[in-house]
Amino acid sequence: MDHYLDIHLKPDPDFTPPVLMGALYNKLHRALVSLQSDRIGVSFPDHKLSPRSLGGHLRLHGRADDLAELQAHAWLAGMKEHVTVSDMTTLPAQVSHRCVRRVQPKTSVERLKRRYARRHNVSKEELDRLYKGFELNRVPYPFVSIRSQSTGQSFALFIEHGPESLSPIKGSFSTYGLSATGTVPWF
Repeated sequence: MDHYLDIHLKPDPDFTPPVLMGALYNKLHRALVSLQSDRIGVSFPDHKLSPRSLGGHLRLHGRADDLAELQAHAWLAGMKEHVTVSDMTTLPAQVSHRCVRRVQPKTSVERLKRRYARRHNVSKEELDRLYKGFELNRVPYPFVSIRSQSTGQSFALFIEHGPESLSPIKGSFSTYGLSATGTVPWF
């Protein structure tokens, strides 16, 4: 990864930043699926854990030819009035690196009960007894609402920016631009 593109959301009186980021990220996901790309990573330089927000800045990381292919795909159609896009730029000389990955927290007691019932063949009464007083912790990660291109399901995609490191780690990226092991430049 030697180049990047910055995409900033413009203020909009009709749409909140999370709604615009969701629309932008859904368009990116569709484009990465269409291109079958596993070499473009994302980061959110303005992300915050409190309040849980990805912010209004999406950075795309990759090789120049991969980012050029994405931009030629015209994936930003319909978003042009809501974003500003930088020119493709070479990475700064000194950067750190971070793993930006998907986190799948346990977010629903009812979902956990259904899963447990399927796996262990227990009655509703037994489930109620097992999960009595069970409370889930609040999920601390920022998220974007997304619709999966493979399943058609809508869900909250929770994103974690891992600790910074001095050296990059190679890895492939999902069609969400995330990687469980690979890092992206952080600056």
